[in-house]
Amino acid sequence: MTVVEQKLALREKFAYGVGDAAANLVFQTQITFLLFFYTNVLGIASGVAGTILLISRAFDACNDPIIGALADRTRTRWGHYRPWILWTAVPMAIALVFCYTAPDLSPTAKIVWAVATYNILMAVYAANNIPYCALSGVMTADTRERTSLASWRFVCAMFATLVVNMFTLKMVDSFGGSDVAAGYRATMAVWGIVAVALFVVTFAFTRERVIPSPRQDSSVRQDLVDLLNNKPWVELFGLALLIYVELALRGGGMLYYFKYYSRAPNIFSWIDNFGLFNGIGLAFVILGVSLSKWLVEWLGKNTAFRLCLVLSAVFMGLMAAVPNDSIASLFLLQILLQLSFGPTIPILWSMMADVVDYSEWETGRRSTALAFASIVFGMKLGLGIGGWLNGEVLSWLGYSKDVPLTAMAERGIVMLISDVPAVALLVGAVVLRYYPLTDNLMDEIEVALAERRATLGQSV
Repeated sequence: MTVVEQKLALREKFAYGVGDAAANLVFQTQITFLLFFYTNVLGIASGVAGTILLISRAFDACNDPIIGALADRTRTRWGHYRPWILWTAVPMAIALVFCYTAPDLSPTAKIVWAVATYNILMAVYAANNIPYCALSGVMTADTRERTSLASWRFVCAMFATLVVNMFTLKMVDSFGGSDVAAGYRATMAVWGIVAVALFVVTFAFTRERVIPSPRQDSSVRQDLVDLLNNKPWVELFGLALLIYVELALRGGGMLYYFKYYSRAPNIFSWIDNFGLFNGIGLAFVILGVSLSKWLVEWLGKNTAFRLCLVLSAVFMGLMAAVPNDSIASLFLLQILLQLSFGPTIPILWSMMADVVDYSEWETGRRSTALAFASIVFGMKLGLGIGGWLNGEVLSWLGYSKDVPLTAMAERGIVMLISDVPAVALLVGAVVLRYYPLTDNLMDEIEVALAERRATLGQSV
């Protein structure tokens, strides 16, 4: 048996990768800063803010399969998916600025404003990101090359995340001074402009090569039936949901941890401990991402993924025991956690393309964007659940930006960034234990699909 090889040039991998850097200039602000912006700048109660995140993300997640179905059926001289990246770039930047604008309105009107601007942003984001994700499934038919492509993507994404988490608050202070709302608005304008430029690079320097069969004739209903009968897709959906519940819990709680629990003085004058903590962590995520291809070749996708999830959960859980005045042990655990978690990111996205290939192998029909969109649905649902849990727990703990926290409330914030998300990762490792697409099976599928496409005269 000969494994399919279809190498991509480094320039094209980089061009694809910077598209996710652009997306994360938008996406990461939502995970790290949006709940805090709602409670401390816009002035919305924490419980209400958490509910907004849950309902809006659930609504947004429902848009993803629609976008996926539309993208699969888009026909242009640039391909199915690349045009969407270009069409949505400027609208996304504008929507980001409005989402972080705090107008002087009544309490009820502020809630309406938050719901409207956030949902508009997420609708545009979906129209950009679902086709972008699907693009990786049609740039190459080589499953190992897809892992390499995903690694490039997430190195770029993590670099953007590092920049956002390290410098957003400094930029807010620099642009706004005493006017925090103006600082957020200006900072998001900068991130939006940079994102537009990077999206143009992705559109210009990538190509679509894996083309659905010209004989394929399926409805959206049939595509959905194919997904629901696809056992690997179902398990990957559940895994993505759990991982993103963890990310939302920990990401949304960390700023509160440093603001209200940590008592350690800043290590450096030019950056606060929160920014430094995230910056160091993301640097080691990037290192972990870069190791993913080697780990997959050594252990296989499934084993490497499970090992990294378990190690991440262990190091995350240990953070619950770190005293509030200790910074060295907290940073050490952050390094070990992010180094362990890094490889899971490209492996997860590579597996998404694998389940698309599996479905095509089983049914003879390919719906790349819909399959990616449906798993992204699980991710966004996980973010919504995690964000809602953050808001509900803070409300239950009696959190108010104007009232000192009790010892119980401080402990609750610690649990939000340690034990609770660690449990989600451990459950995810159990789910992955039953994932059926082994490396050997994927090699067989690659060869079978290549032979089928050659018979039908398709591009591969």
